[in-house]
Amino acid sequence: MKITCIGAGYVGGPTMAVIAAKCPDIEVTIVDINPKRIAEWNDEDLSKLPVYEPGLAEVVKEARNRNLFFSTDVNKGIRNADIIFISVNTPTKTYGIGKNMAADLKFVELCARQIANNAEGNKIVVEKSTLPVRTAESIKTILSNNSNGLKFQVLSNPEFLAEGTAIQDLFNPDRVLIGGDMTPEGLEAIETLTAVYARWVPRERILQTNVWSSELSKLTANAFLAQRISSINSISALCERTGADVDEIARAIGADSRIGHKFLKASVGYGGSCFQKDLLNLVYLCRHFNLPEVADYWEQVIKMNDYQKRRFSQQIIDSLFNTVSGKKIAFLGWAFKKDTNDTRESAAIYVADDLMQDRAQIHIYDPKVSAERVYEDLEYLQSHRRNSGGCECMGEPLSKEEIHSLVTVHTEPYETLKDAHAIAVLTEWDEFCTYDWNKIYQDMYKPAFVFDGRNILNAKQLRGIGFEVKRIGK
Repeated sequence: MKITCIGAGYVGGPTMAVIAAKCPDIEVTIVDINPKRIAEWNDEDLSKLPVYEPGLAEVVKEARNRNLFFSTDVNKGIRNADIIFISVNTPTKTYGIGKNMAADLKFVELCARQIANNAEGNKIVVEKSTLPVRTAESIKTILSNNSNGLKFQVLSNPEFLAEGTAIQDLFNPDRVLIGGDMTPEGLEAIETLTAVYARWVPRERILQTNVWSSELSKLTANAFLAQRISSINSISALCERTGADVDEIARAIGADSRIGHKFLKASVGYGGSCFQKDLLNLVYLCRHFNLPEVADYWEQVIKMNDYQKRRFSQQIIDSLFNTVSGKKIAFLGWAFKKDTNDTRESAAIYVADDLMQDRAQIHIYDPKVSAERVYEDLEYLQSHRRNSGGCECMGEPLSKEEIHSLVTVHTEPYETLKDAHAIAVLTEWDEFCTYDWNKIYQDMYKPAFVFDGRNILNAKQLRGIGFEVKRIGK
């Protein structure tokens, strides 16, 4: 068997690497039109992989050039494959009908047309990207109308990976979901893909459904997880007004077996590539199918997350005597969570933007995120604001020159923190807890503020040193 995955990003790369490692007799090829990304996957220096994920380098090292290959020749990959995974980006639309809510499926459609134009035999095509319900129908329509007598089966196999633990999740998943047509040919295709995963995943964890249920299950799973985060964050705001402790509340309600403890960690807000995008997509679908009450319900989850980020920014401004103009605010962390270099929808981007509107000097350190990525994130946000004619964020769009004059990215933490008026912890990297906070205090302006957006630091110890410490929900 030969498998090709179109898309060498955060989903396609790790998923295919694990399939190759677990199935050494299956030839796995990951193709991407970005030559720089493919070169990084092929680099002998495994620290240069484009995706940082604990354990990924070891898996790639085991399988690469044995039965795992990376290439820019998409057409050849399509011709050679028995199973083709589509794992390309599906961003939120920034134009036209569904702007700022619906998923932009242009890359998926291009993949479908490229598969139809280059296939030389019957294929199983697998949706791996997160897609709206009924996308498989669109793919099937394109393939069937350009089939040249070939037969295609389209399956939905959504990913449920948590960045930072993706390799562990792939090795030992809670479940693998495979959806397809409930026809003899569709069931046969489902079983073919099931047999691949069954090499290491117990069969009882491989769920087989119709294709529509599979597609909607992915959106629903992310919506429920985001809802839990927004729910505990809403309570954190109440805790700060009443003197309650949000961590104690989370522990108390999490002890209820009907609720459980996962995703009840209050913070500055959720981020990542999926939650915001999938919730917006779900809201759009509900409005499209004339379900306004359902749409309003899920849209509130997004509004609460936006509120939490703005609330954090405003607390910094209020605490620093109602202005941060010209003041150095040091950010610890830029990735949306620890153990990843993914910054998509990171809370840090929006907190920085709020403070830059007041002309704060932002100094940033993240152990895995490059300066290039930081500036791209901020410039993209300003571009999005301009194209949208304004957004929910305050203030006018900043120019590229203004961003570079207000933001400095460091490769060393202590220089980042030196002479700062305040420190904002935006990512829960473990190393931040190991710093010499006595030294940091001595080198800061007084009063020295720490705004712990992840509640990871020892507040009692920091207050003993002399810091003014502000935490979420405390």
